[in-house]
Amino acid sequence: MTSSLLPSGRPLGVAAIGHAFMGKAHSNAWRNVASFFDVPAFEQKVLVGRDASAVAEAAAKYGWAESDTDWRSVILRDDIDIVDICAPGWMHAEIAIAALEAGKHVLVEKPLANSVGEAELMAEAAASARAKGVQSMIGFNYRRVPALALARELIAEGRLGTVRHVRAAYLQDWLSDVDAPMSWRLRKETAGSGALGDIASHAIDQVQHLTGQTVTEVTGTLRTFVAERPGAGGLEKVTVDDAAWATLGMTGNISASVEASRVATGKKNSLKIEIYGSLGSLTFDLENLNELGFLDATLPVREQGFRRILVNEPEHPYAAAWWPQGHIIGWEHTFTHQVRDFLLAVRDGSQPSPSFADGVQIQRVLAAVEESARNRSTVTTVPSFVREMGEAVSHFH
Repeated sequence: MTSSLLPSGRPLGVAAIGHAFMGKAHSNAWRNVASFFDVPAFEQKVLVGRDASAVAEAAAKYGWAESDTDWRSVILRDDIDIVDICAPGWMHAEIAIAALEAGKHVLVEKPLANSVGEAELMAEAAASARAKGVQSMIGFNYRRVPALALARELIAEGRLGTVRHVRAAYLQDWLSDVDAPMSWRLRKETAGSGALGDIASHAIDQVQHLTGQTVTEVTGTLRTFVAERPGAGGLEKVTVDDAAWATLGMTGNISASVEASRVATGKKNSLKIEIYGSLGSLTFDLENLNELGFLDATLPVREQGFRRILVNEPEHPYAAAWWPQGHIIGWEHTFTHQVRDFLLAVRDGSQPSPSFADGVQIQRVLAAVEESARNRSTVTTVPSFVREMGEAVSHFH
């Protein structure tokens, strides 16, 4: 079906809120998606930021028709149909709820919010808006890495047999230097958490999305290795974690381990995932995002071994839209795929994935890890969001 909220006689109007790291990545996706994919017509109407001069410069550079400093007035404009939220997590709930209540389709960066309570309010607003044809999606862009999308297909097809356990480690080193400056990402009131919410959320989403199963209990440990960082007025206390570790119990009798660090010296942006099943295994590393390692244990032992699949063939997810075989794509393409999928859901009036309900479930896992860490790695149950909202958390579709 086609969404009844598609504007008549004009392209969809898009507003993006935030123009720093994620704002740049999302802007690049909006600028390029229609060049490669068949999507509904849209226009990059307005980019929103706090500093008028900086956001005007970014808007001109990133392809937006105009800029503004007042997101509240922007979301009420009649020519805005989609609001893409790239602002810090502490702003997500207020902006997303206001946009949904104004009848705008909403895409918001992960994690959904800084707390379970805020995330639940967002999911409630999303459910109410969806009843009126308004769509919403959370931006876990690694779901759109072609190699990981292929891994999900292979698992769903039974190529790994019964999945038994998963290892995921997301490691960066941008805080390894003790003199790295203080930022909003290192304050709990603005960031919610550190490596846990920032990058472990990606790893946890992948563990669930790839296997089609849900985390039900956790044990967790959090560490802050550098307690103070240089700020504008001198040393400031770091109030979030530098690194996180968690063991996850899941439905389907799967066990998983997740590690995340922003002080892993020498690791720039490495998300490694290993999935072990009764009939085979898969391996992936984001620093080689065009490659998937696959072992088929149904072959005779003398022929077994991990083989490297270069995920650039037209038969692979998303790849047909890009370049000839063997011509690799990059990290930025995941955001283009994300925008493509979101636009198609808006066009078709279908629920995009991951939903805000999925985002709440991830937030509850993160909160359980924090609670377990406070209680010295006590096994902590992850509350279910399905019964309360009447909306199934979506993994396999």
